[in-house]
Amino acid sequence: MTEQTQTTEQTATEQSATEQSATEPTAAETEITEPEITEPEITEPVTTEPQAVLTPPAPSPPLPPPPLHAPLVSPTSPAPRDRRVLRAALRWTAAVVVFAAVGASAAYGITRMERTDVPGLATESDGRWDYPELKKPPLPSGSPEPFAEANKAGAHYADLRALLLPAPAGATQDKALRGSDGWLATKDFLAEYEPQEHGEFRQELVDDGLRHIAARGWTTEDGTHTRIYLLHFDTAAVVDEVFSGDIGPYSGPGRMVRGAEDSVADEDFPEQARVDDVQRSVYTETKPYGAEQVRQAYLAAGDVLAVIIQSRKGTAKAVPFQQTVTLQSQLLG
Repeated sequence: MTEQTQTTEQTATEQSATEQSATEPTAAETEITEPEITEPEITEPVTTEPQAVLTPPAPSPPLPPPPLHAPLVSPTSPAPRDRRVLRAALRWTAAVVVFAAVGASAAYGITRMERTDVPGLATESDGRWDYPELKKPPLPSGSPEPFAEANKAGAHYADLRALLLPAPAGATQDKALRGSDGWLATKDFLAEYEPQEHGEFRQELVDDGLRHIAARGWTTEDGTHTRIYLLHFDTAAVVDEVFSGDIGPYSGPGRMVRGAEDSVADEDFPEQARVDDVQRSVYTETKPYGAEQVRQAYLAAGDVLAVIIQSRKGTAKAVPFQQTVTLQSQLLG
């Protein structure tokens, strides 16, 4: 009984030892799983020069205690001095922008002003008159222009009264030249010439087939008296004959205007003012002239002969005369 019991205990002891040995690692396993700790090898560099000796920095002086009422400054806001510099820069920038805007405005204002309105640049007027905007009258439906290829007769189909140059601003209209319904009698036109011219000149106009006369006149503030007559004939060929052979030769006018006995070709009239398809002869009275000077021009434009006369006490100015002749040529051209 006792021996069997001992045998049983011995067997149990061996089994327990076997289970413990199965669960615990062996020495060999311990050596494999645990890393070997080795001390790193420290090698000192070999130098030939002596190493610099670093001395610790001197201790900073103690900071003064903050004031009792120190201003609150944001960590991101600039320092007071930086703010003063920034404000000064902004003020100068604003001043430069204002001066630039004022300068640009002044420059624009000067470009929009007339030369005589700018102090220091004022110049006297050259004497031009202020005419309204010129517009040619409409043509009847299907009618060609006077100098169109299809218009062999050079006829003006527009209303002749609408082709008269309008009076400039400030001028006083000459009511005597309005005529009847806008058409002037031949005798009123002949009154511009010396009496000895009337009989022969009238007969020539009748023989050449004069149809009617449109006229307009005015007097400006400086006393210049302007008269414009448009004489309408049947064809351009008739007008060309009257112009070149009788009334408008180069040397001097073919008919003597009243008060302008000695008139010659105006050599000072600008050639660049000539209008295409319009023949032109201009004359001026030479010295010594009487109480007033007379300037006159004759234009041949298709079937229309234009007569322009200007007179003024003392001297008839050249610029308004040239302007008037040129504008009337443009309306007929």
